[in-house]
Amino acid sequence: MSPLVVLIGSFFLLIALRVNIGFSLIVSSVIVIVMEDLQFTSVVNQMYAGINSFTLLAVPFFMLLGRILNAGSITERLLRVADATVGHIRGGLGHVNVFVSMVFASLSGSAAADTASVGSILIPAMKRAGYDPAFAVALTAASSTLGVIIPPSIILIVYGAFGNVSIGALFIAGIVPGVLIGIFMMVYTYILALKYDWPANPFPGVRAAGGHLKRGAAPLMIPVIVLGGIVGGYFTPTEAAIIAVGWAMLLTFVVYRDIPISRLPRILAESVIDFSVPLFTVASAGIFGWLIAYLGAAELVVNFITSQTQNPYGIMLMLIGFLVIVGTVLNPLSAIIIFLPIIQGLGTTAGYDPVFLGVLATIVLSVGLITPPYGICLLIASQIGEVRLGRAMIAVAPICGLALLVACLSLVFPWIITGLPRLLTPQFF
Repeated sequence: MSPLVVLIGSFFLLIALRVNIGFSLIVSSVIVIVMEDLQFTSVVNQMYAGINSFTLLAVPFFMLLGRILNAGSITERLLRVADATVGHIRGGLGHVNVFVSMVFASLSGSAAADTASVGSILIPAMKRAGYDPAFAVALTAASSTLGVIIPPSIILIVYGAFGNVSIGALFIAGIVPGVLIGIFMMVYTYILALKYDWPANPFPGVRAAGGHLKRGAAPLMIPVIVLGGIVGGYFTPTEAAIIAVGWAMLLTFVVYRDIPISRLPRILAESVIDFSVPLFTVASAGIFGWLIAYLGAAELVVNFITSQTQNPYGIMLMLIGFLVIVGTVLNPLSAIIIFLPIIQGLGTTAGYDPVFLGVLATIVLSVGLITPPYGICLLIASQIGEVRLGRAMIAVAPICGLALLVACLSLVFPWIITGLPRLLTPQFF
């Protein structure tokens, strides 16, 4: 039997048996290494190579940033800013849900953190206001996936580190498609609000709205610091993450005094645990991805797809379909590392830029966060809203279609993704 078939088949078999993704990657890799009579030191070497990156140090700091934001009053301040901005539109709480997720995404880059923090406040509020509970769950889960598209995105950091692509350009490229998906979600919410007569929140008045914006201004400086610093060349993504954490700690522990400084060791410990799981997955995916390349999987897939069609749109649509399937069983972090050679191989064949490919792959793989069996964001939101997963899946399906629509539109109009980075960082094109 082909080693490549054994590698992929054993991995998906282990996943079906509910073995941890990291262990599944390692076990399936070791089986093939034995078959191919390769050195066992390759396992250690490739796992170490997968995490031996200064850029990846940005990930734990952005995770720590998310913890600090959730521990204090910053999330509540952002909710008030969102309510003052869009809450008075028909379907107000739904618009607030999407808007605050877009803002939260620009602060922490974590979809699961957004689902847990925003969902615990807005899902009960939407249910009390008469919104369909399944829709409240679906919208919360779907809007939280903007955290992996709008910068700072942990997935884009990993793609840039492993694909040798400018993270600054990737961050800028994620802004327009991420905001566009959010706008599509708000339009969809507005249409349903008209249909089911969902209410709008009363406008608090210009003075009150200005007060909320003023109280939320300091946290909103975080994306300005991160993006401005990276694009301006003042510091690296890792240094930007550290500075953002320092700013958040200053606001939480000194300015707002939301929590005592004595809680900091606990927050740090929780952040270490948060990072240890994806780090192990990244290391495991390193050896698996190396074997994928060693066994020539990228060439096989590229040759197969190009034998079916030479049309660039056809190639990219097949890539999108492939990533949709992969995203249902793998988290985006693992999928990016494992299938990076295939993504870049097909993209190069179709004539698309590596920056474009990184954002496109991230958009498509983000759908996997709300589609079972992996669907972690949908699972979290369903538990908060006490809605059966089956109902939530039906409600989230149209919203998944909106994200995929933006991905397909980007194929026809690449400037949706590359327009802004070409303008601000032309040296990377």
